[in-house]
Amino acid sequence: MDVPLWLALVVVGALGIKLIRPPWWLVVVILLGGYLLADSFLTPVIDPIAK
Repeated sequence: MDVPLWLALVVVGALGIKLIRPPWWLVVVILLGGYLLADSFLTPVIDPIAK
């Protein structure tokens, strides 16, 4: 069965928020921080770790 990556991320994210109940500001900070790091000068350092 092939599941699109975006669907898997939405399901895991929804379950994480429902079960762990982190504050919304923390969710926003993590998402925004990840987005900003992905397009920064630190990308070559983070890329091998993420793979």
